[in-house]
Amino acid sequence: MEAKVYLNDPREHVNEEPRDDFGDLMLGFGGMFLFLAVLFFGMIIIKFIVSG
Repeated sequence: MEAKVYLNDPREHVNEEPRDDFGDLMLGFGGMFLFLAVLFFGMIIIKFIVSG
């Protein structure tokens, strides 16, 4: 039995979408930082409400 193998030249970026990798990375870091900062300050506010 013979398998069909399609070999393409890896230098041909036919299906590659143009992406801004550094921008995606910074957006991810910034979004995670913002989420954790909001969570942190929210926990501080909850702590002061519960203990006071």
